[in-house]
Amino acid sequence: MRLASLLAALAALSLTAGCVQNRSLGDSFGDATTDLNLKRQLLTDRTIKTGDIDASVFEGRLLLTGTVPTEADHQALLTKARNLSGVREVLDELRIGRKTTMRQGLTDAAIDQKLGAALLTDNGIYRANYQIVVSQGTVYLLGVAQGPNELERVTSHAATIDGVNNVVSHVLYVGDPRRRTEG
Repeated sequence: MRLASLLAALAALSLTAGCVQNRSLGDSFGDATTDLNLKRQLLTDRTIKTGDIDASVFEGRLLLTGTVPTEADHQALLTKARNLSGVREVLDELRIGRKTTMRQGLTDAAIDQKLGAALLTDNGIYRANYQIVVSQGTVYLLGVAQGPNELERVTSHAATIDGVNNVVSHVLYVGDPRRRTEG
């Protein structure tokens, strides 16, 4: 009887988590596979300078941030990203310019940690529904929000952190038809 009670409790917990976290296990696995494939392709292609690039995938939406030295590198990276299996949309936030300095990189990492902690401690936000990328003082948000109020909470947390110059949201709402929701 104890096993049945435990299984019922776990089922209820997973249903509750599913209501809050708006991603299926299949979406999470698919994103991880796409992310791994992209990074493998980028690291093996020595013709594109990708040392200052970050790639984040959420429900098949690929966010590219950071800097590339030339427009040719920019276009080559976008072409490669658009042709990657599992990528439905490429969100291009790449800049052409110099690599991020070590000092700025440390500042960006601190911003990322502070925002992640703020989202974890805010009971009105489910942290697993968001990916955070910080590049040169700009916070990029990728994920899914329950609605405008939750997204406002997230962006407000980001905007109040020292060193943040801008907050760019690529967050969709739960009911947005652009979301991939199949498992």
